[in-house]
Amino acid sequence: MDEVVRSSLPKDILDRLFAYSKSTSLADALQVLASISRTADGRADLASKSVLALILDLIQGHLEYLHSELLVSSLKLLRNLCAGEVVNQDTFIEKNGVGIILTVLRAVMHTSALDCGAVRMALQALANVSLAGERHQQTIWVQFFPNEFLMLARIRRQDTVDPLCMILYTCQDGNPVRLAELCGDHGLSMVTEIARTASIVGFREDWFKLLLSIICLKEAHLPTLFAKLAVAPAIDSKDVQMDCDEFSPEQAFLLSILSEILNERMDDITVSTEFALYILGLFRKASGFVDFSERGKFGLPTGSSPIDVLGYSLTMLRDICAQDGARGPTENAQDTMGSLLSSGLLDLLLNLLRELEPPTIIRKATDQGQHQGNADSKQLKHCPYKGFRRDIVAVIGNCLYRRRNVQDEVRCKDGVLLLMQQCVADEDNPFLREWGIWTVRNLFEGNTENQQAVAELELRGTVNTPEIAELGLRVELDQKTKRPKLVNSA
Repeated sequence: MDEVVRSSLPKDILDRLFAYSKSTSLADALQVLASISRTADGRADLASKSVLALILDLIQGHLEYLHSELLVSSLKLLRNLCAGEVVNQDTFIEKNGVGIILTVLRAVMHTSALDCGAVRMALQALANVSLAGERHQQTIWVQFFPNEFLMLARIRRQDTVDPLCMILYTCQDGNPVRLAELCGDHGLSMVTEIARTASIVGFREDWFKLLLSIICLKEAHLPTLFAKLAVAPAIDSKDVQMDCDEFSPEQAFLLSILSEILNERMDDITVSTEFALYILGLFRKASGFVDFSERGKFGLPTGSSPIDVLGYSLTMLRDICAQDGARGPTENAQDTMGSLLSSGLLDLLLNLLRELEPPTIIRKATDQGQHQGNADSKQLKHCPYKGFRRDIVAVIGNCLYRRRNVQDEVRCKDGVLLLMQQCVADEDNPFLREWGIWTVRNLFEGNTENQQAVAELELRGTVNTPEIAELGLRVELDQKTKRPKLVNSA
């Protein structure tokens, strides 16, 4: 250690740190003590020697003499000492550890070259302290919310996202006052910046997802957060900006994470009707923006914000519609499904499916057999991403599950053959055949009218391929529209 630095630091603190670590330099002492503090017994032993108080005193009174390496090592030791050791966590609060960490962060943030290692260690230390209980959480919250948290949220670094989200989630958990502040305008502005950072640099742990699940799923703040992430933010951020002609990459990213959350936690998350209708609104809006003239070459995410918003809103609708089937009928699920259906979900999906070009295998079968020119073929839409057709069919299949009214509605809208047409393998739509079979099963189960409608089909002008024949189906050219369709070969 530089003699100037050593002579500027208090001798009594250095002597004790050297004695406990059996070292002769501060750098070595901090490294040895950090290693000892990695175990519960080590932390307890160092707590009995008041090492945490020594480090806080060292940082508080002599921050200007601690170069980057010594500062990061000191903060790392604080972090380790506060990992589940109650005595150290309490000492941290009693010795104004939160205020000392805040001073460090402010000093680091105002340097020309941001020391991200120091920021990360400081946040991880606070995150460990926040797990100790209400008093610790409130002390952190009062000193950091909202401005200091906002400052930290704007650091575009992956290693700051996780501990910051951990602190925020832990502090609001079980405290309605802090939750209300988090979901207020200042809090949502802060979460917006976190989402921007995560969309750029990513995240490793689940704290970001947990935070979003509280704000967007348990609470009803997705519209506000989505609007704040717009390319051109709405003047009134409380209302989603539905007149913007584009979606931002951050908005697409937000929906991708929410889609993951819903898919992973279908058994323990129940979405509100308002949330479901908002997602339907996004899907309807995105379907008006997306260019369907070109066949997509990639699955989600595609890198196109409108297409990704379209796809992720559709996959969320798939999982929302599956919740009733997975849990059995519940009042909330029935209300949500009823609201989606009455808002035109089924009509929208059936119309989109009709407007799409046929699956690949049917197009090829048509080319192999009796090919008749179709002036409208160029007007058919293409799947904007690989899996779009599959996802539409999946939503319809989940809507059909044990819902007689939906079964009947599909038949009345001439959708039976349209859905049967989806029971094929399609290179542009992985697992389309499986979802198609699930959908047709749900369409016919317990519904004699739908079964009879298929049995009475008049078959003519057919084109067969081995793959289609294996399913008991064949391709037929509709004599009116000149478009191919699948029909029962029995």
